[in-house]
Amino acid sequence: MSALNSVVIVGGGQAGFQTAASLRQEGFAGRITIVGDEPGVPYQRPPLSKAYLLGKIGAHAIRFRQPEYFEEHRIERLHDSVTRIDRAARHVELASGTMIPYDHLVLATGARNRVPDLPGIELDGVIGLRTLADANALSPRIASIRNAVVIGAGFIGLEFAAVAAAKGVAVHVIELGERPMARAISRPMSDLFTAGHASWGVQIDFRQKLRRIVGTEGKVSGVELEDGRVIAADLVVYGIGVLPNAELAAAAGLTVSNGICVDELLLTSDPDISAIGDAASFMSCHADRPVRLESVQNAVDQGKAVAARLMGKPAPYTALPWFWTDQGALRLQIAGLADGHDETVQIGAADGHQLAVLCFRQGRLIAVETANRTADHMAARKLLARNTPLTPAQAREPGFELKAYEAATKDIT
Repeated sequence: MSALNSVVIVGGGQAGFQTAASLRQEGFAGRITIVGDEPGVPYQRPPLSKAYLLGKIGAHAIRFRQPEYFEEHRIERLHDSVTRIDRAARHVELASGTMIPYDHLVLATGARNRVPDLPGIELDGVIGLRTLADANALSPRIASIRNAVVIGAGFIGLEFAAVAAAKGVAVHVIELGERPMARAISRPMSDLFTAGHASWGVQIDFRQKLRRIVGTEGKVSGVELEDGRVIAADLVVYGIGVLPNAELAAAAGLTVSNGICVDELLLTSDPDISAIGDAASFMSCHADRPVRLESVQNAVDQGKAVAARLMGKPAPYTALPWFWTDQGALRLQIAGLADGHDETVQIGAADGHQLAVLCFRQGRLIAVETANRTADHMAARKLLARNTPLTPAQAREPGFELKAYEAATKDIT
């Protein structure tokens, strides 16, 4: 890699901001430019579907930093979008026509909501929730509606459902699968959250397919299921997953497969370009396969890793994945990647809304899910990070406690 005087970061989300901040922390003195297609100061997305939508915090509180931080640290912010990468000339072309040269380019392009392919999706009152603009559009509607339908029982959909129910809205969730958050969590934890939402008045219909969204005079009035039933709705919120923003990379000739492909150092097929965050597909040592992770932890850790590499401290990316979601009275925290598990051990009582589910694959602990057991979550992160050989039989022993086991094994390598 040539001498580093300028870094251009495409994307002003968590990963892009963290890269810029970490570069300055690492002592980089060159030019840093963040190009983002959203107006205003870069902000956190997770609170949008929780505290922000509840009105507990305002827009200022979700900013990563206030505007003066960027000025003081000489981080240039451009409200624009990159339309083309010229790898040979090492510059990016913006929609405004401006050309920006780079010594190194960081693609932190994130992801976008997958939009349901349904008649009526264009009706007023049908909204996805991912951006500040989305949350600002939803917030006043919640105060004035009686019935909401949520398409998809994933994290975002259920977070919104819990918020709307808390505000007195009748919420109906339509899910094609047989349980909530099925791609991310085990069946025992799914069952806990199904019961939790039912206790808050949220109705979830599983194994249901939508035929269309119906409306009157351009405004949504309900959804029609495949079986012909029509469910009334003043508001429809969809959350059926996201698509990585990898088109820019593909057009530039970079390798793309379920995201922008990167190596263990988070470099693309071009050594002058890195890719991180929701848009990046990488080989995870915690999954033994390529993964693309949509989490704050992954965005932050990858931003730090790229900044360190650019400042002469390269290291393979091996950070342990962890996630969380707040839904009503339940706080779910996940350490590790549970997909592919073939055995579970439960700790705690689901009826008390405090549960830990230890997920094993071929006798090896690969993930721990906890509901309202933060101490167990912190212990699990330490255990998984050092690959402690806990077995299912040990976890099933009477009186087993995850926190105590972690403390007793912390010196074991």
